[in-house]
Amino acid sequence: MQLPRRAAVADLSERYALELEALAPVADIVEVESPTAEAFAEGAADCDAVITSWGIRFDEAIISRLDKCVVIGLGSVGVDMVDVEAATAAGIVVTNTPDVFIEEVADHAMMLLLSAIRRTKEQNIFAAENEWGKGRPQLNHTPRLMGRTLGLLSFGNVARCTAARAKAFGLHVIAYDPYVSELTIGEHGVEPVSWGEFLERSDYISVHSPHNEETHHLLNADAFAQMKDGVIVVNTSRGPIIKEVDLIEALASGKVQTAGLDVLEQEPPDPQNPLLFMPNVVVTPHVASASTRMRPTARRRVGREVSLVLRGRWPMSCVNPTVLPKTPLERWQPYPMNRGPNR
Repeated sequence: MQLPRRAAVADLSERYALELEALAPVADIVEVESPTAEAFAEGAADCDAVITSWGIRFDEAIISRLDKCVVIGLGSVGVDMVDVEAATAAGIVVTNTPDVFIEEVADHAMMLLLSAIRRTKEQNIFAAENEWGKGRPQLNHTPRLMGRTLGLLSFGNVARCTAARAKAFGLHVIAYDPYVSELTIGEHGVEPVSWGEFLERSDYISVHSPHNEETHHLLNADAFAQMKDGVIVVNTSRGPIIKEVDLIEALASGKVQTAGLDVLEQEPPDPQNPLLFMPNVVVTPHVASASTRMRPTARRRVGREVSLVLRGRWPMSCVNPTVLPKTPLERWQPYPMNRGPNR
């Protein structure tokens, strides 16, 4: 008789009724205290799966200690908390929830963009300090949105939703993404451009790319130098895509007029981080995905993904698909492919 399988959970803040909707028939959930990554690895060593959202960095050393683990389920879009190459080498499937909170992040990106364009932080300071006469003169130098160019860095799901919102404001939208075909970008009414064109033509830039070796500090002093004077930068993706010291210098010089940031290089940030105090920067605490729907939907989704793998099937959202042919997992179809006339 096969013993019940076990899924280790790295986050003790919530109970697991939503995950168990899918997992209950195939696995028990085991809470593993994780004051350190090493402590978690020790506690999860005999578990068949791991569920996490943030907090622990699953590097090669930690992954090598997960002796029985066949799947790491992430309740997030980003996967930078897992060394995916190490997981693949260990034969571990990594899943995420890429389509759970697309709309929320797109809304937040537009909110930050509009706030940065209309300089709401500074306008609020003028109002609070009874400096009503300063607000209008500042905005008298601000071009209207219609006809300006928004550049999207990467063209995944969130960027596509952001493009739809931006076009409603009359913005011309361009995108740089070497991994998405020009035809696909064009189908969304967005103009595909090269990296150089992206930097040179964008009045506003919204960052939507994943964080990896290729995108680390992609927006740096050299990139800022190629941008228009007075460009506006928004980031709802990952902080380290922007080199903060270079952004701070560009903001101080006026090369970058304003910025809207939901993510920073270090989170939580150093309390003395200049970006928190600059009047031309709006910072929100990595909350772009948050809504009443986000957490319940993500938890249910990660439970379904892990359940599929523990049932011996391919998951729907596999981050490292090259591992799948090397596993005993089977492809599956939600409905029969050959349906008779009376079915």
